[in-house]
Amino acid sequence: MALSYKETNSPVGKLKLIANDSALVAVLWDRGSTNRISIGAPKLDPHHPILMETERQLAEYFAGKRTQFDLPLDPRGTAFQKAVWRSLRQIPFGETRSYGEIASTIGAPRANRAVGAANGKNPLSIVVPCHRVIGANGALTGFGGGLETKAQLLALESRRKFKR
Repeated sequence: MALSYKETNSPVGKLKLIANDSALVAVLWDRGSTNRISIGAPKLDPHHPILMETERQLAEYFAGKRTQFDLPLDPRGTAFQKAVWRSLRQIPFGETRSYGEIASTIGAPRANRAVGAANGKNPLSIVVPCHRVIGANGALTGFGGGLETKAQLLALESRRKFKR
């Protein structure tokens, strides 16, 4: 299936959005590691409907008007990775979970490190909120967009949660 991409600016930097004909495949950081995920060579298509909708929903998220995303998703990964990523989507806006809590949620309570590795391979940053996963001691841990960006996203969600 052919892949298309669009780049968009955000308050946390430039993002590269990638989709196939029917779903969003990736949201990549401009400054992130290029070997974190393997996607292939998408073609530029700034008018691709899924990419335009993703850009719109991201803008709403950053403007404080969206707390969850409603997009068709098609992340590429192993069955275990996909289970972790599904679990990430269940973390409520403005909350965090530890790697151990995610491991327990997917029925693999001793798989903290494997959960961390899967979290690090999440191709759908922000949309699949891997930034909401922290260390058991509450410390911020690795993030494809950088720890400063992770802190920004968590602060953005925390502030909005209490604005009501």
